[in-house]
Amino acid sequence: MTTTRPTTAPAGAPAPGASRRPAVQRALAHSLVLAKRSLIKTLRTPEQLIDVTLQPIIFVVMFVYLLGGAVSGDTTAYLTVLLPAIMVQTVVFATVATGVNLNTDMKKGIFDRFRSLPIIRSAPLLGSVLGDMVRFVVCIAVLLGFGYAVGYRIGTDPLSALAAVLLVILFGFSLIWISVLLGVTAREPGAVQGIMFLAMFPLTFGTNMITPTETLPGWLQAWVKVNPVTDVMEAARGLLNGGAVAGPVTHTLLWSVGLFAVFFPLAVRAYRRTA
Repeated sequence: MTTTRPTTAPAGAPAPGASRRPAVQRALAHSLVLAKRSLIKTLRTPEQLIDVTLQPIIFVVMFVYLLGGAVSGDTTAYLTVLLPAIMVQTVVFATVATGVNLNTDMKKGIFDRFRSLPIIRSAPLLGSVLGDMVRFVVCIAVLLGFGYAVGYRIGTDPLSALAAVLLVILFGFSLIWISVLLGVTAREPGAVQGIMFLAMFPLTFGTNMITPTETLPGWLQAWVKVNPVTDVMEAARGLLNGGAVAGPVTHTLLWSVGLFAVFFPLAVRAYRRTA
């Protein structure tokens, strides 16, 4: 006669197979694994990087050589003002792809598979976002490299330039959660893209990116002054070219914290409701 041992774990003990690491550490580990998946997916389809490689170059060439002489009287002077703003604009537009890709993966049932795995529930969202952060880095590297080739020179020190890059990435990381929220809740990928572009155009072009604020109509000046993207562009210009940066940098940090505080929990909550 054989004796069967009880399989129920004692109260307070972790379930069989469960990790004993703290939740935050497990969330980070799971997110990094899924971020690696997102990176591999991007490497296998490099055409997904066209919007962060060719698009900013086209914008620089188009605006500098079409408008530079009229706006600044000199294309080199205009390039100094325009390039940091294009860097911000491209990162802001790059956030759209995250929501579209998330929605596409959910339609294919990939996230149903994630939900069946013993991982932190928010890890698939964090993994997708962290994996897409490489798009921001590629965009900035390509833009600064192209800018150097056509005559742009950073007017400050390396630490200030690094601060400009990190600040732009931080703002992109906070803004991307709006795209994630839409990616989780929208019915179709096309809807995510349509809604995001509808919001991104006034955010990026409703700034002093192309022309000085003083040359704009009064009602548009009011929008430009409260637009958070204007603060990011001003901060990037100050850190890369020189000038006052305290106000724009402070405003950018506050906007970044506010966007993340609002949209990260909303996106995670919406994702959990779909489970």
